[in-house]
Amino acid sequence: MICRGVRGATTIEDDTPEEILRATRELLAFMIRLNNIDPGDVASAIFTTTFDVVSQYPALAARQLGWMDVPLLCGHEMGVPDSVPNCIRVLVHWNTATPQKEIQHVYLKEAQVLRPDKSLATEIDLDELNQWIDEQLQNWS
Repeated sequence: MICRGVRGATTIEDDTPEEILRATRELLAFMIRLNNIDPGDVASAIFTTTFDVVSQYPALAARQLGWMDVPLLCGHEMGVPDSVPNCIRVLVHWNTATPQKEIQHVYLKEAQVLRPDKSLATEIDLDELNQWIDEQLQNWS
């Protein structure tokens, strides 16, 4: 098995702990579901935010989804002029036999401008996705 990178990014409207966790859970849920990622196969994950996102660690959302044994790290992105504001990014290091070209990276909301070539090719029912997130949250609490 090889370690592959899976990228994702999303944005929030307001810098609140609730909004950061909700948006990050949604991003991770898309990444997990589209790529069939098992937490036991995740080597680590790095979360970054733009400097205007400071009220909560986005990595907490991964814990809420059951990534209890995965090493997680948070940091800030470089302060590049005219970059996407209120942005949360993640790089998941995933042990998988999946070929690199088959991995689906996820860019949501305003973050889609970062990689328009990687916008979601697969439709996922948001109600079904949110139900899955709620189930994971119940298991966490």
